[in-house]
Amino acid sequence: MTKTAPIRRVFCALDTTDLAWARSIGSGLAPKIGGLKLGLEFYGAHGPQGVRQVAEATGAKIFLDMKLHDIPNTVAGAVRSLVASCSPYLLNVHASGGKAMMEAARDAAGDAATKAGVERPRMLAVTVLTSLDGSDLDQVGQKGPALDQVKRLADLTRRSGLDGVVCSAEESAALRAEHGPDFLLVVPGIRMAAAGDDQKRVVTPAEAVRRGASYIVIGRPITQAKDPGTAVDEIARHMAEAA
Repeated sequence: MTKTAPIRRVFCALDTTDLAWARSIGSGLAPKIGGLKLGLEFYGAHGPQGVRQVAEATGAKIFLDMKLHDIPNTVAGAVRSLVASCSPYLLNVHASGGKAMMEAARDAAGDAATKAGVERPRMLAVTVLTSLDGSDLDQVGQKGPALDQVKRLADLTRRSGLDGVVCSAEESAALRAEHGPDFLLVVPGIRMAAAGDDQKRVVTPAEAVRRGASYIVIGRPITQAKDPGTAVDEIARHMAEAA
C-alpha cells in the first residue's frame, strides 16, 4: 500500500436507504477516492440490484459491509450469492464466527468468483466493532483490553486464509507490526476531530495512515458535509501529511 496515493485508501460509507442519493453522491465522489462502502442498511432496502446500480452508476469499487456471522455452510452460501450477484471488491464476515466459518467463506468466495468470471473479493474479518470499548466487551464476557481480543481474532483470521481484518486504528499499529505489509487493515471510525456519536475508538485520517491502515472508511465527515467534494479535498490534504 505504500505506493498508493493516500486518498485512494479512502472508502466513503454510504449509510443510507436512498438509492438515488447513493448513486448521485457516489458518482461525484468516486473519481476522488478509492471506493464506496454499502452495508446492511442499504442492502436490506435494495438488495443486490441496488448494489449493482450504484457500482454501475459510479464505476467505484464496492466494499460490501455485510458482517456475516452464522454456521459455516450458511455463510458460504451467502458469500457465493453475494459474489455472484454483486462482485464486491471487499467483503467481510465476523472473525468471532470461528476458523471453520472463515475458511468456508474464503473457499466460497474463490469458487463463486471463478464461476462468475469476476475478480475474487478481498475477504476481511471484523475483529471488534469500533462502537465497542473494553467495558462493552466485559458485558458480553470477553475479558481484557480490546487490543487483546483484536489481536487474537486477527491471528485467527490470518490462519484462516483471509486477506485482512476490519479493526480500529488504535490496534492497527500492533497488527501491522505482527502481520507485515500485505495483511489488509481496513479502519472505520475515522473522524476529522473528536465527535459525540456512536463511535468510541476513533482517530483522524492522517493518524490512521501513520498507524498502518491499508484502507480507511469515512462516512459522516464526507456525506454530511455541505460540500462532500470539498470535504474529500480537505481529507486528502490532511492525509498527505502522513504519506
